[in-house]
Formats: sequence, C-alpha cells, structure tokens
Amino acid sequence: MNDSILGISRNEELCAGIYEMTVSSPDGEFSAAPGQFAEIRLRDYFLRRPISIADVCGEKIIFVYKVVGGGTDAMSKMKAGDSIGVMAPLGNGYDIAKADDRPYVIGGGLGVPPMYYLTEKLIESGRRPVVILGYNTSSEMFYSDKFEKLGADVSITTADGSCGLKGFVTDAFPPERPYVFACGPEPMLKAVYDISSAGQFSFEARMGCGFGACMGCSRKMKDGYKRICKEGPVFDREDILW
Repeated sequence: MNDSILGISRNEELCAGIYEMTVSSPDGEFSAAPGQFAEIRLRDYFLRRPISIADVCGEKIIFVYKVVGGGTDAMSKMKAGDSIGVMAPLGNGYDIAKADDRPYVIGGGLGVPPMYYLTEKLIESGRRPVVILGYNTSSEMFYSDKFEKLGADVSITTADGSCGLKGFVTDAFPPERPYVFACGPEPMLKAVYDISSAGQFSFEARMGCGFGACMGCSRKMKDGYKRICKEGPVFDREDILW
C-alpha cells in the first residue's frame, strides 16, 4: 500500500456524470489485483473517497467515478497537470486462479470499471470470459466498446430497453449456473448469487479509513463480521450471508 501525491494526466467525462481519471505513479510500474481499490484524498475534505481501479497500464492508474456529492464534484473539475492524493492498492481483489475456462463477468453501473481490468487479466490467463454489463439506460452506458475491443463476448442489458436486452443482467444468463465474477449494487449481487453455482462478489460500502482501522464498513458473513475494505471488497460466494 502506497500513499502518494500523483499527477493527473487526463480527467474526462465519459457520459452524464461519469468521469475517467488517469494518474501516474512516480515510482514507475504500478501493481494491483483486479477488484482492488484506492482511497482518494482531496483538499478541503476530511474523509477520503474510495474509488475502484478500472485499469493499470504500466505506471498509469485509471479510475472511473460518478459525481454524487461535493468530493466527486471537486474531482470532476480537476485538470491535467493537477495532483491528487492516492492510497493504493487497498483490499482483496479477485482470484483468477479459482475461475474455470469460461467464467461470466458481471458488472452493473459503477460496478463495470473494475470488471474491465479483470477481463483483461482473464484473457491474458487464457480464459474466455463472457461479459454481461447492466445499465439503467443507454445514456448512462460507458466502457462497453472497450470490453469488445478486448475480444470478450459482451452482452448489454438496460432496464428501459434503450440498448441491448431489456431487463437486468440476470436476464442474459444461460440456463446453466456458471462461475461468476460480479460487481455492482447489492440487489444485483443478490440476484446473480441466486442463479450462480460459484464465484466471487465485490461489495460496496461507506468507508471511513479504507484499510480496516475504523471498522465502519463491517458486514456480517457466514463466519462472522468482515470489513469490506480489508477482508473484501471481494468475497467468495460460499462465504456470503444474505
């Protein structure tokens, strides 16, 4: 885990209220597992903002975030050449070694970005992932073209039917119960859990510290309470208690 001031090389809006920010590590090549995240420190804001890692390219780290309050609004106004505090990588990511040859990669809303980095790594490992991306409407879509450029088998669902299959990510599932990697809002995770046989699920939570000290993001699992930021955010299906 490193806590550094990193320079911003790019910060652009992908679609309404969704931004992509690229920062560069001064120490050279950066390493993180898919599913890990960063805590972003902003001037004039006491608490850091947890942001998932969407991709790593050498020394460059890419974040995708949504403007939902004052902190992320301040992030959206930052320009190339500005600097930002980044503590990363944090948490436990996805374990690719547990997957079969053709896992299903499921991302919903802001759960989409970390699945891009995961899909890259799955393909690099020789696996053939099936990707299902869920959005509310076509105007909120982002990154679908990037997944397709990786060569993944990609399906799109929108709640209003404005693009792809009308419905939710579970409507694009096959009859069999596949191994899944999932990230998105909790109702989506529960629905995917119910129709999968095994897999790994990434949870979201409000985090005070991001590294397990404050216990504010604890969640009850089958073998007791676990911290989303420390033991998670990724948990095996068999460990999850709904």
